[in-house]
Amino acid sequence: MGRTLIVVGLALVAAGILVSVGVPLGRLPGDFTIRRESVSFYLPLATSIIASIVLTLLVMFLSRR
Repeated sequence: MGRTLIVVGLALVAAGILVSVGVPLGRLPGDFTIRRESVSFYLPLATSIIASIVLTLLVMFLSRR
């Protein structure tokens, strides 16, 4: 349990550093925004796919230990 918390914490720190440096997490080329008169819809497709890949790799790495 301790190792898992450390790895999750390090991943959060890495994401925070990426955001503070200026990497546009959440505004990638595959993210769609649709704006109409009174409605705004945001579909973070590329961000979701990248997050899924990273989390899958993280779970696979942690399950092997």
